[in-house]
Amino acid sequence: MSYPLPRIVITSIGLTAPNGNSLADYRQNLLNGVSGVQPLDVRYMGKCLAGVCDFDPLKYQKRKEVRVGTRAGSISIYCAREAVADAGWDMDALERDRIGIYIGTTEHGNVETENEIYAISQFNYDTKYWSHYHNPRTVANNPAGEVSLNLGITGPAYAIGAACAAGNLGLIHATQMLRLGEVDQAICGGVSESIHTFGIFAGFKSQGALATHEDPAKASRPFDKDRNGIVVSEGGALYTLERLDDAQKRVARIYGEIAGYCVNSDASDYVLPNPTRQTECVRKALRSAGMEAADIHIVNTHATATPQGDIQECGALRDVFGEGCPDTNINNTKSFIGHAMGAAGALELAGNIPSFGDLVVHPTINVDNLDPQCALPGLVINQPKSVAKVDTILNNSFGMLGINSTLIVKRFIP
Repeated sequence: MSYPLPRIVITSIGLTAPNGNSLADYRQNLLNGVSGVQPLDVRYMGKCLAGVCDFDPLKYQKRKEVRVGTRAGSISIYCAREAVADAGWDMDALERDRIGIYIGTTEHGNVETENEIYAISQFNYDTKYWSHYHNPRTVANNPAGEVSLNLGITGPAYAIGAACAAGNLGLIHATQMLRLGEVDQAICGGVSESIHTFGIFAGFKSQGALATHEDPAKASRPFDKDRNGIVVSEGGALYTLERLDDAQKRVARIYGEIAGYCVNSDASDYVLPNPTRQTECVRKALRSAGMEAADIHIVNTHATATPQGDIQECGALRDVFGEGCPDTNINNTKSFIGHAMGAAGALELAGNIPSFGDLVVHPTINVDNLDPQCALPGLVINQPKSVAKVDTILNNSFGMLGINSTLIVKRFIP
């Protein structure tokens, strides 16, 4: 005998992005075309373009905690605390061992190891100057662990490594754990501290995939014929998810409902995307949600502004949404904030969720010369678009080593 799965709803969003430290500010800047990309001094490389956040870590941490912890941990704590406040959780009334923390991340530990190596290089590589905090700073579960320590949560707390699909995976995994009854509340999403490691900048530069532009605000330009690569960014977006019955019991505000999802793998290349597998991921997510392509009102693309990657994804989307989808609008958030790696999917979903209320689709900016191979029906470029209906959002996030994720969120209807 099968039973219906519990309905899982989003009851809060806490975030920091290169162009906003709250959902309201972030959303307003997406509608106003405000970029968060700026020059950044990167060790050994000089000036690079990056998406830099300006939140105050001392809002929720003591100076010693910031010094001992990591940038990813501070981002996670800020977002988690903002989410918990937005959810209206009474932490003293909750069973803290029944709260799960599931945070997606692309990489963790690179920053801390690079910093330690640089520090001891100033002392002839004498390892007595190596920090004894290095190991807890670099373990993969650090971002979730720092949230657990800060909030006193004793339930499961761990990171999910899924390259640039990790933000979606945080929400997907939390949904699964709630449906299994493993936890009663979940804090989930994705974070990134990527701009603080020169290795990521150097790696993309060696691949010819690091964006350059005389105007930082125009550097991230998915779908534009003159795009030339990725803008590396930091940031985070964490959500609280709950079973519908529990959320209704406490009369919670509900931002949306998890409708369906899919995660699959290309199994074809370390870096190059596979549009066939991406198409399969989108179609399986639609089946999971019990929807057709024409039922989707917003598609947020993963497109990173690499020449080949954008073309491949547009081919996959054209296969699914190319015909018979007059109400489907397609946009991209990286054009505003760059690529926030493990936080990308979570931040990009957050930027679109307010569309359920205001019926406006934020655009892809910096498209001065649309690449014909990226021309898609419903593509919203340069200016916001008012629409008659937004009931569904499909969020794509893909990553290196061929991991693909698609998450569908729908307007909550009791």
